[in-house]
Amino acid sequence: MIDSHCHLDHEPLFSDLDNIIDRSKKIGIKKLLTICTTFESFLRIKKIINKYDMIYGTYGIHPHEAKNDKLTSDLIIKEINENKKIIAIGETGLDFYYNHSDKKDQIDSLEEHINASISLNIPLIIHSRNAEKETIEVFENYKNKNLKILMHCFTGSKDFAKKLFEYNAYFSASGIITFKNSTELQNTFSIIPLNRLLIETDSPYLSPVPNRGKKNEPSFIKFTAEKLANIKKVKKEHLIETTSLNFNTLFK
Repeated sequence: MIDSHCHLDHEPLFSDLDNIIDRSKKIGIKKLLTICTTFESFLRIKKIINKYDMIYGTYGIHPHEAKNDKLTSDLIIKEINENKKIIAIGETGLDFYYNHSDKKDQIDSLEEHINASISLNIPLIIHSRNAEKETIEVFENYKNKNLKILMHCFTGSKDFAKKLFEYNAYFSASGIITFKNSTELQNTFSIIPLNRLLIETDSPYLSPVPNRGKKNEPSFIKFTAEKLANIKKVKKEHLIETTSLNFNTLFK
């Protein structure tokens, strides 16, 4: 199993990493991808990936932080070239639910991340909330650039998913698919091809049922895997094997 999106530099995970990693290994996790959100976040991530062989990282600025941490494509390229275990760019994207950063700052930031991704030929970790139309509008500007897109913690509509198929996007399922009120999202995942699916925890957030309400951690990914296997009508072992293969294909 592979947790394709977690925030190991966030508490309460960061101060308990040895135990977190031990519990992850016990349930069969082979790799963890810890995701950058701020400049400060990246400093902790570099320490984590240097200490633990099974952990890889990303570099990027969360859309909530786009007005505060201004990132250029040149800086992204420089940092990734200097850190071989940084295998993707993000998380970046658009989030107009909270409006912590204004629309222009978010779009400008997303485009810097996209340009770096094109230059380096590595995947983008995309966060999109209340911004389906705008996300597609930005992607349209790069239609012929063979973007490598992973829609993290995907909660979008079926129509949004179908438009993203045109970009050969991958979609990551989080613990949200286990929630009782997520029937519509489960139906959306039912139409996404199995060879385009990954699983994630987004820990320490979004704990799946039956641990909803607790701080999430990578070992809880087994519950998301079980639910996604049920949605896709395949055996859990096949789901795990396929999502792991998809991860390794996308991130090379």
